[in-house]
Amino acid sequence: MDSIVTAVIEKFRQRSEFGKAKYGTDLDRKDLSILEWIVHAQEEHMDAILYLEKLRTELARTLPVTTPTGDLPDALGR
Repeated sequence: MDSIVTAVIEKFRQRSEFGKAKYGTDLDRKDLSILEWIVHAQEEHMDAILYLEKLRTELARTLPVTTPTGDLPDALGR
């Protein structure tokens, strides 16, 4: 197993312990419906999009390369 996989597994382990300590439960809980699990996942992904937009905005302020509209270029440099 490479160092990146090992590091990610360790982060998952730490996150699981943190969640159990903070919320007193884990993903084995039985009190949520499938729809409630989906809502939780949607909310987490919405947060992730916000974090990515924050980082993209910060990079746009510091990187000299932008598109004609002032946006950051995509992964292909367009």
